Amino acid sequence: MTAEILVSPAAGVPARAVRTLALLGDSTPVGMGDPRPGGGWRGFGPLLVESLGEPDAVRYANLSFPGARTACVRHSQLADALRMRPDLAVLLVGMNDTLRADFDAAQLLEDYDAVVASLRAVGATVLTVRFHDHSSVFWLPGSLRRALRDRIAELNAVTDMVVARHGIGCLDLHTMPGGYDRSSWSVDRLHPSELGHRLLALHFAEMAHAEGFAVPYPVSLAPGGGRRVTAAHHLLWLLFKGLPWLWRRGRDLVPYAVSIAVRDARARWSSAVRDARAHRSPRPPAPTNLVSVRRSR
Repeated sequence: MTAEILVSPAAGVPARAVRTLALLGDSTPVGMGDPRPGGGWRGFGPLLVESLGEPDAVRYANLSFPGARTACVRHSQLADALRMRPDLAVLLVGMNDTLRADFDAAQLLEDYDAVVASLRAVGATVLTVRFHDHSSVFWLPGSLRRALRDRIAELNAVTDMVVARHGIGCLDLHTMPGGYDRSSWSVDRLHPSELGHRLLALHFAEMAHAEGFAVPYPVSLAPGGGRRVTAAHHLLWLLFKGLPWLWRRGRDLVPYAVSIAVRDARARWSSAVRDARAHRSPRPPAPTNLVSVRRSR
């Protein structure tokens, strides 16, 4: 493969190389959903690194870990990222926050903003994501589905504020082509498949180029290097991972789902009362002039 130096469309000058790349976040940047043949996970990180230069040309650190919430990134991952002073940092976190009973949008905003502000302060170009409607990918009962949608909307509102405040790049997973295709999701429907990770790497590479970085090797969407997933993997995951996960996360979302149901019931009742009053037949007006009529005899 012959490398070509892409030209930054904004500056009109040769793009600069990415020398250091840091990934921060939860199980998606870990690579879950894209298994290696010999064990472990690959994910979009190594695919993105390959697109940025020759082997070993980019110093790469994946600081993410499964189950991480935004506060975890701030308190457990950020310090290591700041020490390496990355040219490019990819931040993908927040979904685990939406699945917990103690979800707090105000605290989420504080943690998210602190992470991005700190990375920008050391000169990093930061890329992040807005989330899709995950209830369209992973089946949930109706009340839990609505609760998760509301939480994701709050998370995206926080992301929008941080993106606008710091002027960072943001990939909208809801509008990303192929984002809702079944083939883009792994057997657990919680993490991207190999194709899903390749889509993330492709779009992050395009965003990096738009920020003025060289991307000499375009990301391919053709499968390669991952482990083949069979129907048996689907069944085993459902029995040993999927149902237990749904039980754990469902218990966390139940109180919020109940509050939504109560709120909606009150709204429907109030609407019904208003409609009933609006359609009630008006009383005839009281007479204002009395006319005495004498009957002829």
